[in-house]
Parts: sequence; structure tokens; C-alpha cells
Amino acid sequence: MNTRARTLLAAALVLGIAAGPTAPAALANGLTAPSHATDARTRPVPAADAAALRATISGLPADDATAALVRVGGTGGSWHGSSGVHDLVSNRAADPSARFRAGSVTKVFTAATVLQLAGERKLDLDRTARHYLPDLIPAAYGGVTVRQLLDHTSGIPAAPMHGSTLEEAYTHRFDLHTPREMAASAMAQAPEFAPGRSQHYLNINYTVLGLLVEKVTGDTYAHQVGERILRPLGLRSTSFPGAEPGIRGPHNRGYQVFTAPGGGTELRDVTVWGVTDTWAAGDLVSTTADLERFTRALFSGEVVRGPLLEEMFTLPDPSVRTYGTGKPAQFGAGLSVQTLGGREVWGKSGGRWGYNSLVAATRDLSRTLVYSVNSTDAKGQDMNATAMDVVVAAFGGGPVGRLSVTPSRRPSPGA
Repeated sequence: MNTRARTLLAAALVLGIAAGPTAPAALANGLTAPSHATDARTRPVPAADAAALRATISGLPADDATAALVRVGGTGGSWHGSSGVHDLVSNRAADPSARFRAGSVTKVFTAATVLQLAGERKLDLDRTARHYLPDLIPAAYGGVTVRQLLDHTSGIPAAPMHGSTLEEAYTHRFDLHTPREMAASAMAQAPEFAPGRSQHYLNINYTVLGLLVEKVTGDTYAHQVGERILRPLGLRSTSFPGAEPGIRGPHNRGYQVFTAPGGGTELRDVTVWGVTDTWAAGDLVSTTADLERFTRALFSGEVVRGPLLEEMFTLPDPSVRTYGTGKPAQFGAGLSVQTLGGREVWGKSGGRWGYNSLVAATRDLSRTLVYSVNSTDAKGQDMNATAMDVVVAAFGGGPVGRLSVTPSRRPSPGA
């Protein structure tokens, strides 16, 4: 992909990447370890697609990524590939079945759980969150509904955290946070906007949803997701680490570029990093195989059934614009949308330090994509170059310009 096309797509692709501190673009030391690429295909994708996909992850490790795991599926055929290294010390091949931090892909699981509970009449999407959590949610946020938490139109600001730079985040990587403390500190601030007026993608919405799940079930969030989604679908390699900062089971190491003390850049192993700041918004650990199975089941109506599934594929009224930019809202309940290669694609990306991930598919499941890229610029302001190339190879980019979006939108209250 040429530089201009990559820049345009980076600006247009908003499948849920939350911006964070920008890391330097190049590694301090050249990565000279050999690249390892494998693929196993069943009902293979067309040869041209396979070649394009293989090319996107060849040559790893590289400046922007040390490993990549990719699964493409759907009625049009499948392709599985891995490339890069398990770690930069041994330089052995990346484990294709490795577990990784899925980041904000967690939100899709949270949204699905909330919608299941709505289907069971244990909660009402149009009721206020304060109705269920009166001791937590103050009067200033008394009008926020469950649906507005799901589609990030609540107006609740982010919880205050220590510092705003990558170095400060690294210093506090083992800090422990409780969901209630995060929610309370966020709502101790003034609202960013009146509920339903704008859309601002923030983790805090899903932290409150996790607390809501616990309140209406009398159970832990992790156990509810496990019983409702992980166990029924056989997602045996998917888990919630909780307060544990490491990744249990086989995994490839994650690295991040930092500014070196004397100038320039350096690469640090960031595999072990606490995730209690994200909880129901971003602490999932999974594999590409598990996430592919989940994506197929979700889009097929096996996880959330009937009209409630459409909540995930419905955007707010067109009058609702993105907070701070004025761009059209792009998030439904857990998923967001873009048009790629002439096809409407729904999905969710995730980023934790050293790891980027994505689940995405067309509504008819003609093409699905799951990847984990061990990116050295995770949570940066721009999309990782290797990850972006994988998306274009999987769904097509055509001449990349302004991407049109034509999903269902919720009618305005007065319509």
C-alpha cells in the first residue's frame, strides 16, 4: 500500500482504536531475526487473496511489529497465517495459537452479555443506569440510559489517571484499580455533554456496564461472561486476567518503542502489564481461533438473538456527532462500521501496550477477519502499518478516499 493510501485509510478506519500516547516510529536497534510464515487453509481463499495476505505479514519482525497472527474466513474461503518471532531473545518462530491481549475487543463480549440480560428482562436498555446503581451514579448522570452506555453517548468523561505519557503509564503499569473507584472518579467530574447529544468512545461506559451486569445478576462480571459466552461456545483459551499482570498460557512477547533517556528510542518488553484500569472495557486475553469462533456465532445470532442483535448493528440518530470532531457517530452497541472494498464491515479493534487486535466481518459472513499484531506502536494515534495492510488485503481497499457508511441508524426521539 502506498503512503498516501495508508494515511487516508488510517484517518478513515475507526473500528474502535482508542488513541493514546504516540510512540516513536522506528526501533532503536535493527531487527535482523529471520521471518517465519506459515498458513493452513481449508476451502482456501482465492490465490490472489492468499498471496496478498501472506505478503502483509512477510518480513516480520520489522520496525512496527514483531509478530502477527491472522485468520481470514467466511463463505469465500479461509486462510490462516502467522509470521515473526515469539520473542527477540530466542528468535524462534511465533506461536500461531498464542494467546494475546485483545484490548477493547472485550467490549463486544460485554455488550453481548448486557443484551442477553435485556432479552431476559433483567434490565431495560431504555431505563437509566442510576435505576440499577443508585448508590454509585450521582444525580448529574441520572438521565444516562443503559443504551447510551452501550453506544458511548452517555457524556461520562474518562476516569482521571496518573499522567498522560507512555513513560508515565509504564511507571504505573502495576497499579491496581477497582471498577467502582474508576466509575466514581469519572462521575465526580462534570458531564462532557447531555446524554444522547454526542458520541465519545471511552472505556468508562463499559466499566459502568460491567458493574451493571454484576448488580442485576448478583454475580461477577467475568463469571457471567464465562457462563453465557465462553463455555457455551467452547472458547477455552479466552479468559479475564483480573489483577494478574501476566498472560497465562502460551503467548508471544509484546514490545513497545519508548524514548530513550539519552535521546533516540529503545524497545522494551511490555508483556507483563496490569489491566485493572480497563476491566470490562479491555482486559480480555484470547486467541485468533477463539475470536473467529465468537465472531461467527455472534453474527449468526447464536449469542444475542432476535431484535436485540440489531442493537449491535445500529448507530445513533444522524444528529449525534462525534464529540470534539463533529464527524458522524460510528459506534453501535459494542461494534463500529466502515465500508471497505465496497462492503459494509462491522467489527472492533483493541489495543494494549505491545498488542493490537481486531475482529471484523461482513453481516452475511462472506468474509471474516481476526488478527493479533504484536505492534511496537500499539495505542498510538495512527493505525499500525502491518495491521492496516492486513485489513486491506482481507476486505479490499480499492481507491481509498472518503469511506461511505450506510448502516441502520436509530431514529431520533421525535421521529
